[in-house]
Amino acid sequence: MISWDDFEKIDIRCGTVTEVHDFPNARKPAYQLTIDFGELGIKKSSAQITQHYSKENLKDKQVVAIVNFPVKQIANFFSECLVLGVYDENNDVVLLQPEQNVRNGMKVG
Repeated sequence: MISWDDFEKIDIRCGTVTEVHDFPNARKPAYQLTIDFGELGIKKSSAQITQHYSKENLKDKQVVAIVNFPVKQIANFFSECLVLGVYDENNDVVLLQPEQNVRNGMKVG
């Protein structure tokens, strides 16, 4: 079990995907996402979500991400946040999204 204080350390925010690129250097199929988190700025993320999402339907989609992890290098790319999703029965990721559009940078709690 974790404490409430532990949970409060995790900064989970909503942002909008502004750019999507293929990530050919990733070990597993992935995209490079650029996400606008409003006042928190623009962050990049690598996401293994190619099974359920095309580049075209990811652009302008709101996503939920942890924004206070250290930067992680994946091949030649620096991922600045962790986009959250749920694994389906095939172990492919289905993105978590707000039911309604919210302002970029809004905190999940």
